[in-house]
Amino acid sequence: MNPSTFTVMEGEDNERIDQRLARDMDVSRTAIQQWITSGDVQVNGKEIKSNYKCRTGDIIEVVPPPEASPLTAQPEAIPLDIRYEDDDVLVVNKERGMVVHPAAGHASGTLVNALLHHTDALSDVNGALRPGIVHRLDKDTSGLIVVAKTNDAHEHLAKQLQTRSLTRLYIALVHGNVSHDEGTIEAPIGRDQQQRQKMAVTNVNAKEAVTHFSVLERFSEHTLVRCRLETGRTHQIRVHMTYIGHSLVADPKYGRSRSSPLAGQALHAETLAFIHPRQQEKRTLTASLPADMQALLDNLRSG
Repeated sequence: MNPSTFTVMEGEDNERIDQRLARDMDVSRTAIQQWITSGDVQVNGKEIKSNYKCRTGDIIEVVPPPEASPLTAQPEAIPLDIRYEDDDVLVVNKERGMVVHPAAGHASGTLVNALLHHTDALSDVNGALRPGIVHRLDKDTSGLIVVAKTNDAHEHLAKQLQTRSLTRLYIALVHGNVSHDEGTIEAPIGRDQQQRQKMAVTNVNAKEAVTHFSVLERFSEHTLVRCRLETGRTHQIRVHMTYIGHSLVADPKYGRSRSSPLAGQALHAETLAFIHPRQQEKRTLTASLPADMQALLDNLRSG
């Protein structure tokens, strides 16, 4: 499918972009939503979300991927490590290597596939490919992720993300000696202009990004840190720690090229705290480090 450009004319505004493109290009909304998620759709040179409302004068550019075909999410009997569940939300301890939702190259075996097999109750706010998904973790980042089972719960949790009241703490092992015991990285993140599959600290089409860190333990050539996300940009901790000269151990995209016993970056979503959408009480959950990351730390401690 060839690249396409559309201009929103007067009287054509206030329509969701995924609905408009699905109609104009004769492609399913599921496919359009996937293109938007992958950054293949831009409005006025910037990436947007599926629920973006078109405005008069908008220039919509679409560059469909070569394999541009609709994806669907099917239930799959995949084991889940569920740490909390009720009628409104559930919290899963995601294992390293699991993709959160179907996307190009990962049509099955995702967290969403497992969730669809586990329950019929998932919010549909983010479309058919991301039912229940309020926030994401990278494929090779392990740890806690909250899932909404109703639309009301989804909107409540999304508002907490927006107002930065939903707490996410991560444990990361990085290269080098982080000299400060704690600090804050405030540096905007956007798509890398040379390598479109990567993110970077940049001022071009970037969004505010804030990461707080504190040192937990130092080794001869590595540092163990805890990071708290104030914002939630794609690859934020990986990009920010690389930006200050301390890339994550075993990070295949931003790290140093050297062997590691880990099959992916040494990053774990350790703690998740949120206000329960219905009960209005704070819920705090923690998950211990995965076995491979714990073994790596034990080896470093033993010299």
